[in-house]
Amino acid sequence: MGHLERLKQEYRDLADRLERGTVGFPEPRDPAAWTGWREILEILYTPEEAALAARMPVRPTSLRTLAARLGLPEAELAPRLDAMCDKGLVMDLPDRRSGRPSYFLSPPVVGFFEYSLMRAQDAPFGPGKRDAIPKKRMAEALQAYTHGDGAFAREALGRDTVIGRALVHETALAEGAPEVLDWERASAVVGDARAWAVSLCYCRHKTEHLGTACGAPVEVCLSLNGGAEFVTRRGFGRAIERAEALEILARSREGGLVQIADNVKNRPTFVCNCCGCCCEQLQAVNNFGLRAVNGSGFAPRHDAAACAGCSRCARACPVGAITMVPERRVGEQKSGLAPRFDGDRCIGCGVCASACRKDALEMERGGLQRPVPSSSLEKVVRQALERNRLADLLVDAGESLGSRVLHGIVEALTSLPPAERLLASEQVRSRFVRAALSRFRDLA
Repeated sequence: MGHLERLKQEYRDLADRLERGTVGFPEPRDPAAWTGWREILEILYTPEEAALAARMPVRPTSLRTLAARLGLPEAELAPRLDAMCDKGLVMDLPDRRSGRPSYFLSPPVVGFFEYSLMRAQDAPFGPGKRDAIPKKRMAEALQAYTHGDGAFAREALGRDTVIGRALVHETALAEGAPEVLDWERASAVVGDARAWAVSLCYCRHKTEHLGTACGAPVEVCLSLNGGAEFVTRRGFGRAIERAEALEILARSREGGLVQIADNVKNRPTFVCNCCGCCCEQLQAVNNFGLRAVNGSGFAPRHDAAACAGCSRCARACPVGAITMVPERRVGEQKSGLAPRFDGDRCIGCGVCASACRKDALEMERGGLQRPVPSSSLEKVVRQALERNRLADLLVDAGESLGSRVLHGIVEALTSLPPAERLLASEQVRSRFVRAALSRFRDLA
């Protein structure tokens, strides 16, 4: 942490707080990446906001509880939190019955990284409100941090429980393929949501400011359910109806984009329409060799007789999982070309099959897919386990919401396989958690 003495104390405390989050904000070693890391903090947070954020919980907390925790009057704290919500540094979650909000610290992803570039420069988003984040400078700082050093890619995208999962192109499924579950289909994930919003794609907006953007559309980032309500409430995007959301999905699929959803089965908060050139998740695959996107559970099936060897599939693949290799053919002096598929790299998105004009590719059950968490809470618990931060999560949750959240976390823990539950028991020395886990016989 040698660079940290060059930060103001408020930013030093904030960096330490973020580092204890489920997905942290690690300090990089590369000097240029470190400068980007520091600038991200200084661009987004005033010193006063940094000091407040350093004491914020990561689980939703009522204003009354938070005011007591911080030693501030509610009337003074509420407008400060409101201003930080407008910047995406804090998120608010209104109670559905009372309407009273709870607040929690926004993580880097999905969080203040994306929100910083979901609006255009100086865009109005409410009466008397305009986005004051310097977009080009922010884009340059993010690029330096996330691409100049692999620390953040490994932190956010280098574990088993990743942020997003690929959704197979439904039009590319093989005829008679086994039933596709609703949470595996983009049309169902989006169609069954209760609220929808569309925003600028953070990744493509960033590359626009860097001068490296591709030609894919920018306003295609879909937020769902509670995520859509926050995005709409805070002006990070516009509310849309189900029909427009499904239309965006269809256009993106036709445009050869990868559809990546929140890596949960129930109530996902986003579906991104991504390209291999701009998307941070796909770039982590391409640049750092990480399995940064959970597979869809499908894999391409090749019909050699129909294949023309044109290489459209290889050129369309967003993660470089297809190579064209020479193939001898009976009665032909010259070799043809045929695709070879890297099953360890393939994410099962179906972009290759959608690109094929000879119907030589279709998607069938197969490929690599790690377990998909049932809920956001289970995802958070798994991520904390994998980073040895479950104790931090439990202490934070217990301080902010008490037994209700602790009960939910323990339920999520007891749904894990026995080996992972044992790991949780070893990490967390809380007598309460050990006692709850001990009720399940297969832990031993």
